[in-house]
Amino acid sequence: MAQNRFSSGSGPSQRQLRVGELVRRTLSDVLIRGEIHDPDLNRMSITVGEVRLSPDLKIATVFVMPLGGAGKAEAIAALKRNKHELRRAVAKNMTLKFAPELRFLTDETFDRLDDTRRMFSDETVQRDVQAGSTEVDDPDEE
Repeated sequence: MAQNRFSSGSGPSQRQLRVGELVRRTLSDVLIRGEIHDPDLNRMSITVGEVRLSPDLKIATVFVMPLGGAGKAEAIAALKRNKHELRRAVAKNMTLKFAPELRFLTDETFDRLDDTRRMFSDETVQRDVQAGSTEVDDPDEE
């Protein structure tokens, strides 16, 4: 069954992904070059991990992490304080009819990776993984 433009798909469209990556790169460049006139923001080294756009491309949720993970609240506050200037910088580098509204959230990806590593290093989990790998049946052994 073909999907029309009003139905909800299982994930973001190619256009959302492409524009999200463009916004991510643009914000990263602006932050690296220190183009925003805020000394607090320019003092921080902030990684822009991902940008997710709404289906209409009007809202961009930007996932960020300060270098080393310290000062997350301060980084989010500085970005929110300068969101209009950041939006202008994004608009200048894009060919969209409207620049998306920017919303900033802390990127929890690194925390989830640490939790996953911790879980896999647990001896009970390792024992279960090793037991599961020896129980895999070989289809040629019948």
